Amino acid sequence: MVQVASLRRLLARRLTQMLGEQTSRPLAQLVTLKFIAVEGVRSQAVLAERMRVDAPAVSRMVDRLEEDGLVKRCAGEDRRCVRLESTPASQKELELLEASEHKLEDEARQHLTAAEMRELKRLLEKLQTGLMQQE
Repeated sequence: MVQVASLRRLLARRLTQMLGEQTSRPLAQLVTLKFIAVEGVRSQAVLAERMRVDAPAVSRMVDRLEEDGLVKRCAGEDRRCVRLESTPASQKELELLEASEHKLEDEARQHLTAAEMRELKRLLEKLQTGLMQQE
């Protein structure tokens, strides 16, 4: 599992490098934006859990995205919570992230054959499914 964590850090570093050429927005903010816009995460509590950070860190990140006009907080089901939504202005940043993710995937494919990539995907999905069943 040490190799998985090491690979995860390497991929994040490489993605940060690629994005640094196109935007000054930190990777964490772009990932936050993706969770909200693409994956439909609507609450800061769920966002904090998914990103594995504490609630104040998520609040600051959402504050910054809201200040920049990329996210808006809307009234939630009750007064205690708000619903997060992306704005149309977020689309450019999301496209940059998606393009960089595809470029990174293409780079990874240069080091594995098509069969190895299929096997890697199969094994990662199997591991993910198994670990999710234990939650």
